[in-house]
Amino acid sequence: MNFAAQFFYSRYLSERLERLYSPRPALKDSEENDPFWQREELYLGPSQPGSSYKYGPVSNGTVGRRPTLIEPERLKDFGVEELLNGDVRVHETKVAMAPEVVLMDPPKTRRVSEFRMIPRPPAQYLRFEDISAAAFRIQSGMQKTPCTYSRLSKQYGMEIYLKKEHLHYTGSVKERGVLYLLTSLTQRMGVIVATDCNFSMAVAHHAVDLKIPVFVIMPSSCSSPRLRIYRDYGAMVISYGSTGRDSQNHACHLARENGYLYLEEDENAAYLAGLGTVGMEIYEQVPKLEAVVIPAAGQYGLLAGTAAAIKHLDSRILVIGVEPDDFPLLLQSLKTNGPIKDMHSNPNKKLYGDLMEHSLGVNTFHLAKKLVDKVITVSEEDSLVAMLRFQEFERSTVDTEGAMGLAAILAGQLPELKGKKWVKLLILLLEVVRQCMDRALVLDNRISKFSVQLGEWPGDMAKLLDVLTREDVECVVEARDKMQSAHLRKTLSERYPSICWLDR
Repeated sequence: MNFAAQFFYSRYLSERLERLYSPRPALKDSEENDPFWQREELYLGPSQPGSSYKYGPVSNGTVGRRPTLIEPERLKDFGVEELLNGDVRVHETKVAMAPEVVLMDPPKTRRVSEFRMIPRPPAQYLRFEDISAAAFRIQSGMQKTPCTYSRLSKQYGMEIYLKKEHLHYTGSVKERGVLYLLTSLTQRMGVIVATDCNFSMAVAHHAVDLKIPVFVIMPSSCSSPRLRIYRDYGAMVISYGSTGRDSQNHACHLARENGYLYLEEDENAAYLAGLGTVGMEIYEQVPKLEAVVIPAAGQYGLLAGTAAAIKHLDSRILVIGVEPDDFPLLLQSLKTNGPIKDMHSNPNKKLYGDLMEHSLGVNTFHLAKKLVDKVITVSEEDSLVAMLRFQEFERSTVDTEGAMGLAAILAGQLPELKGKKWVKLLILLLEVVRQCMDRALVLDNRISKFSVQLGEWPGDMAKLLDVLTREDVECVVEARDKMQSAHLRKTLSERYPSICWLDR
């Protein structure tokens, strides 16, 4: 390095050291701190009074920078570079300003009335997916019932198929709904039923198979053979009270105390889905099906569930419900556009059971209203004759409810089925079959019942018996109970030693 360079370099160092370690006067209030000096002991003076931020004012939420005031002789400390040959190159230093952030205007609020409110569609109470799941769940514990071609087809000019739901273990289609309902339970501590019907029998049978404790509470008026059936299924039978209401109240009390589940036939979604599986089987077993006729007397869940399955598989298939004239609950409900709670009628309990105990739920009503194409009623006489036709042509025994579909054909109420292929569901209520068959034979003019009052003159009884003997008819005597029958046999045997009793 030459002498001139050494001279300027030593001068530069001395001036810089003097500047660093010599005290400096404070800046005026109008001046600003030097941002290049960050150490506290090198600050040249206090910040501006009233300022909340030491580096500059706040503008629109951001810190703004002002041009830094630097003494001219200090520029070389930051922007001057001395070259080896003694030349000096000055670099221009620019301080970039931070861009000012401009806030946007808030969005314009819209009134609620400006939005178009689109209501969500209500969830379906019974979906086909539920019925399909029920069919998969119960297939291991429920046999498929046959759907056979009927011998009555040629006589009435149509293809009639009979879905024989009376062939289940308990003789009732309600086994389908009960089995799926029991398998869907989350707690299985025990179940209680308190009505003597096919539903309770199905609960007793399948609950025992599923290892669920089942209790049957029945009034003392319930017949011993019926109670024996429940015990044979494996249920614990308890007799309580003199009426059905007493046994039901006691069953609810036991359920609350012991944590059991009190079951009664209602419109439970799982129960309806199980009943709907019969519709899937019908569609599978009968190709090119055109109509299904379903009894609706106390079987509203069966009608709604079957219609839901059939209409999903093929909406062109007609679904027809049949009710008795004495209890048209569904038909009247459709006319009033709502389920009727109190039906002022008195149906024959010997023929239809206790229909007054069955009610039409709101969900079942809406399903039937949406999916059932037609609801008709039939007379008691037509149902009984239809029962007789089934026994004669099909060699099968059904009750009045199971025969109502054929009764509608006999009465000419379904002319649209002429020449079509349709299915009739057969159901069975054993306790009313005998009374129905006796009444059917009377209506068919094959049994005559009469009562006669004989005078006190001797020989009146002999004359009556002589007339009956000449006509070659059989006399049938119905006793009140077993004791009366035994007393009558003893009395006649003593009076007429030659009497011959027919084999039982």
